[in-house]
Amino acid sequence: MNSLLYTIAVILVICWAIGFFFTAIGSIIHLLLVIAIIMIVLKVLRKPTAV
Repeated sequence: MNSLLYTIAVILVICWAIGFFFTAIGSIIHLLLVIAIIMIVLKVLRKPTAV
């Protein structure tokens, strides 16, 4: 029974670490998307107009 509890605890810790890792990556991806959108908007607004 001790071995089973130890195995379950290890699996839960590994799942928690994977979830934490992907959450951190998800936050970084969202941050990069926001920066990219801001850069596109600034480029469109600063586009010189040829008259």
